Amino acid sequence: MKKLQFTRHRRLRSTANMRALVRENQLNVNDFIYPLFVIEGNNIRNEISTMPGVFQLSLDNLAAEMDEVVALGIKSVLLFGIPSEKDECGTGAFHDHGIVQEGTRFIKKHYPDVLVVADTCLCEYTSHGHCGVIENGTVLNDPSLELLVQTAVSQAKAGADIIAPSNMMDGFVVAIRAGLDEAGFEDVPIMSYAVKYSSAFYGPFREAAESTPQFGDRKAYQMDPANRLEAFREAESDVIEGADFLIVKPGMPYLDIVRDVKNNFNLPVVIYNVSGEYSMVKAAAQNGWIDEKNVVMEMLIGMKRAGADLIITYFAKDAAKYLKEQ
Repeated sequence: MKKLQFTRHRRLRSTANMRALVRENQLNVNDFIYPLFVIEGNNIRNEISTMPGVFQLSLDNLAAEMDEVVALGIKSVLLFGIPSEKDECGTGAFHDHGIVQEGTRFIKKHYPDVLVVADTCLCEYTSHGHCGVIENGTVLNDPSLELLVQTAVSQAKAGADIIAPSNMMDGFVVAIRAGLDEAGFEDVPIMSYAVKYSSAFYGPFREAAESTPQFGDRKAYQMDPANRLEAFREAESDVIEGADFLIVKPGMPYLDIVRDVKNNFNLPVVIYNVSGEYSMVKAAAQNGWIDEKNVVMEMLIGMKRAGADLIITYFAKDAAKYLKEQ
C-alpha cells in the first residue's frame, strides 16, 4: 500500500498529561464570581425552588456561606438584595442601610480579602419590578440615572470593591462614574452590564431576586436577542463613558458576542452564566440525563475559549470543588 501523507493530530492527544501540556485554555478558581442573594430578616435560608443549591440568605446565615466560599478559594462575590419593603422608586436600593449595603459591610468586616461586587439596579426594590422610574407605564431614562448614582455611591460608602450597574439605562456608566468621582470614590471600578439581552434565560433569577415586572417586560431597555452589531455600539459607549469591565449576559447562547467583545475592546470581559443556564443543567443532572460535573466544566471552559476573562456563575462552588479534585 502506498504511504499516505497526512498530519497525525492524535499525537498531541495520546495521554492525559500530553493533553494537559498542550491545552489552550485553563479554568482557575480566580476566574469565578459567585452570586449571592441577601435578604432582610433573620434566620432565613430559603432554597430557590428553580435553582437547587442556591439560597436567599439573611445576614445571620451569611457567615456559613462565606466560610465555604473562602475555603474553596473563591475570591469574588456578587451581591443581590431582597428588601422587606418595596416602593415606586426603589428606595431600598440607595438607602445607606439597605440590604446590599449591610451585606457588603458584613463581608468586608469579616472577610476583608474577598472582593464584593455590588449589583446596582432598582428592580429588586421597586414595587413594579422595573429597573427605573415609571411614568405613564414607561421607564424614564434620565430620572432613573439619578437614583442609580445614589445607589452606586451608597454601595461604595458601604465598602463595595466594584460597582456593577445592570439596569441598561442609556448613560448609566458616565453618570455613575461622575457620581463616584464626585463622592471621592475615583478608585472604585465599574463592571458594566454592557451587553445585556432581554432573555428568557433570566426566569429562575426573577424568583430568586423577587424582581418579576408587574406589567409589560424589559424589551424597551434590554437588547434584542436577534442583534449582534448593537452589542458593539453598547460596549463602545460604555468604554468611552469609563467602564473598567464589560459584561455579556446571558452566557451560553451569546458566546459569539463574547468573542466579538473580546476581539474589539481592550478591557476585561466578563460572562454571566445566568440562572436559566444553571437550572437546565441541574434539572437534567437530577434526572440522570447528563453527567453534571463534566457538563459544567465543559460549559465553563467553552466560555473561557470564547474570550471571557471572568465568569459570574452559580456553579462557582461546584466548579471550585471539581478543580480541587483534578
